Amino acid sequence: MGILYSEPICQAAYQNDLGQVWRWAKESNHYVDVQDSFNGDTPLICACRRGHLRIVSFLLRRNADVNLKNLKERTCLHYAVKKRFTFFDYLLIILLMPVLLIGYFLMVSKTKQNETLVRMLLNAGVEVNATDCDGYTALHYACQMKNQTLIPLLLEAHADPMIKNKHGESSLDIAQRLKFSQIALMLKRAS
Repeated sequence: MGILYSEPICQAAYQNDLGQVWRWAKESNHYVDVQDSFNGDTPLICACRRGHLRIVSFLLRRNADVNLKNLKERTCLHYAVKKRFTFFDYLLIILLMPVLLIGYFLMVSKTKQNETLVRMLLNAGVEVNATDCDGYTALHYACQMKNQTLIPLLLEAHADPMIKNKHGESSLDIAQRLKFSQIALMLKRAS
């Protein structure tokens, strides 16, 4: 289930197997930035796709290049911002919500984990305004997802709310189109 990678370190990063990631990185540091032959994902991108903080932290300590792009022209930051709850997460939240708000705490925990992931990447120097093959920046994705936690982080890191994607929309345009007035206000103040 999920993605199958041709590079073992990418598969290990995707599956949260720190032992295997460590083994490959120890064998040769070039594996830290190896790109999968199918979609160009690096181990860092693979770990960010799934929100695996320990793997991301390990790869950043090994000086993984945070600005490498895959074949969709996306960096690890694009995936960190796009990280959503899995079906299993939603199922647990729904089932546990009535039980002493455990579901709520699970949701808050997952949101904090995502925020931590994005902070780690920003602190490592990821290019905050990198665009993917459709011209989307991480800020575009955060606006689409109405992520009021990540947008201030991205703006603080100098994300440009006026960059337009291939559809001619800026992050501000997206927020206005989706009627996210608080986000639009944040973006207007930043521009």
